[in-house]
Amino acid sequence: MIERDLRIQIAADAKRVADAALQEDGDRDVTTDVCVAANQIATGVIECRRGGVVAGLTYADAVGMACGLQLVNWYHAPGTTLPAGATMGLLQGDLARILRAERPLLNLLQRAVGIATATKAFVDRVSGTAARILHTRKTAPGLRLLDVTAVLAGGGQVHRLDLSTTLMVKDNHWRALAKTGRRLAAALEQARGLGISDCYVEVESPDQVTEACAAGASRLLIDNQTPETVRAWAAAARSRRPEISIEATGGITLANVREYANAGADYISIGAITHSVQAGDVALELSAES
Repeated sequence: MIERDLRIQIAADAKRVADAALQEDGDRDVTTDVCVAANQIATGVIECRRGGVVAGLTYADAVGMACGLQLVNWYHAPGTTLPAGATMGLLQGDLARILRAERPLLNLLQRAVGIATATKAFVDRVSGTAARILHTRKTAPGLRLLDVTAVLAGGGQVHRLDLSTTLMVKDNHWRALAKTGRRLAAALEQARGLGISDCYVEVESPDQVTEACAAGASRLLIDNQTPETVRAWAAAARSRRPEISIEATGGITLANVREYANAGADYISIGAITHSVQAGDVALELSAES
């Protein structure tokens, strides 16, 4: 379930992305101008040729509306897993407008379906454990909310969406603190004074685990460590701070993700589901009756 505030953000973002995508194609379609008769009505069938998880519908609708078309008649809700060859929905209206919308609409659907499908594979692999799959900020520039909606459709959960509401101390922040002689506790106390309740700290050694717990971190990020190390550091952290959550990240694949879940990770963040996504195979074909 997407929270109301996020739904509002997504609706506004979908319009922004649709407008930007259409601007990239210029102010006219000369091919359609010379090939398509005026006022020709048609139906475009949106097909998921390779199968996958439905996602990106709000963004596809925004492209259609920006082209003067009605909402797509979607056959399946986001998160539905489709077999190869399934019809996702129908786009009806003026043929010239459909052709104008076709490529931007499909580009967004293909990316979203690919991300949702990849996410679901990880979610399914940790099924039965307490671990939850998260996105990262390794998203396509300008398309973060599209990517996040796709992760949600695939059964993943929201991580931090930007830098403004969650503190996340990583390796370079540790180095910056060390250069000035400041302690981690002072930085977290300052953040809490600014109203920041989510204080995440990446740790690279047992000493950093101890310091992060003492400083009041709400979550430890254990990056590029083995499942055995995650298990040991998670146990050490929880013995000092029982309410702390553990996030494993870095080098995690479908082949090993369940090992990290079984090692005690509450969250597992996967950059590859957005930065290395294989696009879904989504196409638009005109109905024979058009």
